[in-house]
This record gives sequence, structure tokens and C-alpha cells, in this order.
Amino acid sequence: MIEYRNLRVALLGGGSVGAQVARLLLEQADELANRVGAGLELVGIAVRDVDAPRTADLPRELFTTDAESLILGADVVIELMGGIEPARSHILLAISSGADVVTANKALLALHGPELFEAADQVGAQLNYEAAVAGAIPIIRPLRDSLAGDRVHRILGIVNGTTNFILDRMDTEGDTLEEALATATELGYAEADPTADIGGYDAAQKAAILASLAFHTTVPLASVHREGITSVTPQQIESARKAGYVVKLLAICERLTDATTGEEGVSARVYPAMVPRTHPLAAVHGANNAVFVEAEAAGSLMFYGAGAGGVETASAVLGDLVSLARRHVAGGPGFAASSHADLPILDIGVITTRYAVTLEVADEPGVLARIATVFSDHKVSLELVEQSLTPAQPEAGGAEGVPATATLVIGTHAAPERALAATVRDLAASTVVSNVASVIRIEGA
Repeated sequence: MIEYRNLRVALLGGGSVGAQVARLLLEQADELANRVGAGLELVGIAVRDVDAPRTADLPRELFTTDAESLILGADVVIELMGGIEPARSHILLAISSGADVVTANKALLALHGPELFEAADQVGAQLNYEAAVAGAIPIIRPLRDSLAGDRVHRILGIVNGTTNFILDRMDTEGDTLEEALATATELGYAEADPTADIGGYDAAQKAAILASLAFHTTVPLASVHREGITSVTPQQIESARKAGYVVKLLAICERLTDATTGEEGVSARVYPAMVPRTHPLAAVHGANNAVFVEAEAAGSLMFYGAGAGGVETASAVLGDLVSLARRHVAGGPGFAASSHADLPILDIGVITTRYAVTLEVADEPGVLARIATVFSDHKVSLELVEQSLTPAQPEAGGAEGVPATATLVIGTHAAPERALAATVRDLAASTVVSNVASVIRIEGA
């Protein structure tokens, strides 16, 4: 048997994931070579500061600040720097020089994925990105390869560990959002600036990647509807618990038809939603991730595991590396990203789901009938109504009491988003509603 030459691997980034990738490449060199059919030689690690502390003990001579020279001498480039630039330029340089690329850079792929995939396709290079979504969980390759012959209808994903940890603490420990975030920060699950997580930005980037892959359509990040968890209250969490639900931040990618135009298209969105406690996603606790896929032939599939962490994410990176290395040994061009379907991206107004609407109203005769009329006018059907009273309180400085108020929690049957939005606008303008306290969607029921 003719031995294949060693493949030169360049690593960009020596942070928590990069350091673990380098360690595993060095420690498992013989085993990886047997799997690939060629040696994987780590030729260097490009970093900003060669003397910065690392999470693994690595030979100092591997580190360099000259990323371009490292890239130009490599067969495979692993980009773990994060951010947009210089990561984008480095990947384009690697592709143009004939190297394959592995990246975990979800922000870059969400913004510039089509450009990078097109560049790779032009030269027959391969761009793998399993670690960009849900850390160690294998979801990219199953969607790209295992389900390539199927028709994916829907993806429901918990793809941000920080927000899942926070919402889980609010549900299981009774924490406020602020208390749960403080704990997440203390344990290292949340960054010093948690905006990308609790604002839903991180999950939206992953939703754009998953939707593009599942539906063979380029889904721009700007087309992903995004809501974070900053408005989720302990009252919503408690109300959901009593009704048999748990609140999760979901990334939802769906193939659907606009009921008005009959046009088939794609919806990608991120928002907190109530999930039945009987649904598999309800059992995803702590900082774990899970992706629930609904396909025409395969049915329902669930992928669960660690969504972050240095060594866990390194596992996904090395899986991509082995796949690329085997292609080098076997020969032939890389596989191009599929966007042949080119489906239109539909506005969130066309989605259909259920809702829980909480209203504060005056406790007086006829209020419920007037509220039901508003829902009926927009053809939104009511499933249940629960009411609780706030006793009358004495007015400051007087003997008369302020009239008692009532809180109504109204659950709807499935309704179009645009119809529900119009209903809420009319409720807010109604003289019998003092406040629309919250609106939360119900998914997975």
C-alpha cells in the first residue's frame, strides 16, 4: 500500500477551543492517522499573543503571529478566531490557495456564508462547519448528508446554552432573570456582556445557518425574526408551569405556505415560547442544547448534548478535519453547499401557532364578552380563559376603594401571526383593557 504524505494543518486561534483542538491533534496523532490514511501534521497556531495563557500545555514553537504565511503552507486551515475580520479574509486566502477549511464561526457564516461557499465551489475546496451550531452535537452533517434525500419540514432548536441555563433556573429554582444571569456569569456560562445570548443574536445566527442548510436556500441573517429573553418574567414562567408548559428560547426553521398567496417559502425565527412538558425539548436542562428535526420520511429526530465548551466543541472540529482529510486521500473536489431550492423568505406574519395572552382588565360585567369580540373580529379562536382577581385597594387620602381588577390569561387555538398581532393592537386600544401584560407563543404542542 502506497503511503499518503502528511497533511499540513494550520490552526487560527488558540483560545479555549483552539487549544483543545491542538492538544488532541498532538496527543491522538497516531490514531487519527489510522482513521484518515495519512498523518495530520499541526504546522502552526496563529495567535495575537504567543505568550498568552492557554488551556492546554502546547509547544511554544508552534505559535506564530504570521497567519498568512501559515495559511499559504497548509492543506487544511482550521479557523477558530471568531468575529468577522480578519477571519473572513483568512478563510478566503486559504480557499484561494487550495486549502480546505474547517470553521466554528457562526457569525461569519450567517453574514458571509454564500460568499465563502461560492469561493470554495469555484476551486473545488471544502468548507466544513459542524462546530458552528450546537457545539459537540452532530447536526450539520445529518442535515447535509443523512437527510439529503428527505424533505425537512421543521426544525425546533435550543441552540444557546446561556439562555437555556437562565430559563431553566427561573423554572426550577424560582430565580428572576437577573438572578439567573448572575449565576450563569459566575459559572462561566455567560459572557461579561451577555447581549448576544439574552438578546437572541447568537441563536439567530444559528437559525440562519440551519435554515439555509435544511431548505437548500440562502437565508440571510437579516431575514431571521429575533426576540430575546429579556422580557420573560417570573410570572410568565409560573403561569406556564401551572398550565403544563416550560419556557424555552427556540430557534425555529420551517417550510410553510403563505395562506394568502399560496406561495411556499421558508421562515426562520427566534423567540421565547411555551413548550409542553411532554415534549422532548422540555427535558433539556442547564446549558445543554438540543435540535428537534421533523422530516417527511424520517419523522421526528432529536439531537441532544453539550452546546459549548472547549473540548466538546473540539470534538466537532476534529470530526470535520477527519472528513476533509479523508477526501484529500481519496481525491476529488469538495462538495458544494446546496441552495438550489432558492425558496422565498416569508415574513413572520404568515406563521401559524398558538398564543397565551395575559391582559389586565377592570373586573366589571361585560368585559369578557367585549374582549372575546375583539378576538372574534380577527378570526382568532379562544381555547381557554383563566381569571384571577386583585382585591380593591383603598385610595390614598380617601375612604373609597379603587375598583378591583382582573388578570385574564387567554389561550388561543392556532392562528396566523398577523391576525394575532392585529388582535393585540385592538386589545391595547380597548377601554376595558388597562394593560396587555404579555404575549407568548406556544410551540411543539
